[in-house]
Amino acid sequence: MMRFPTFLKSLLLGVPVGVTLLDCVGYVARVEGVSMQPALNPDASVTDYVFLSRWAVRNMDVQRGDIISLVSPKDPSQKIIKRVVALQGDVISTLGYKLPYVTVPEGHCWVEGDHTGNSLDSNTFGPVSLGLVTARATQIVWPPSRWQQLPSAVPKTRVPIATGKRSTTGSTRTANNHAVSNSSNSNSSSPLVHSMEEVHRLN
Repeated sequence: MMRFPTFLKSLLLGVPVGVTLLDCVGYVARVEGVSMQPALNPDASVTDYVFLSRWAVRNMDVQRGDIISLVSPKDPSQKIIKRVVALQGDVISTLGYKLPYVTVPEGHCWVEGDHTGNSLDSNTFGPVSLGLVTARATQIVWPPSRWQQLPSAVPKTRVPIATGKRSTTGSTRTANNHAVSNSSNSNSSSPLVHSMEEVHRLN
């Protein structure tokens, strides 16, 4: 009879700890869609699960090349996953946006999918506020054949024309400049990220 109260105590302690970890550290999420190919979901037979680190963006520490999760500017009920191509003060050449060149305003970034032409990104909705960024994708954790770190890398064809001064917020973590190749045409989509709880609901 003494074990049940002990279990309740452990449960009452464990739930807040778990919620705190999800809020502050990160969580595993499923990626849907093709717009981040080939970095994520490289073909129709693979669905990647990534670790999204909230801790990595706690000080709005976002770098060029980071793959981030953010609240969709088109639909606040959805989270999407994109690559940061440019930061505040950078000048970027756009792909089908209403202006051929954009200087990213303060407190914003420019995000794109790696699968050029098959992504709903800043070329559709413009620069996005850093306040919409929720996490950074740091690793692919499933399936086992896809286990890998996700490096910060801007495709060579999408490097900003000019770079602005680095924001004083965040750390001095440096993104590398290795290119990520773009794959060929596929159905246009914006990849969604779902927490494990949401995956269970969908199933």
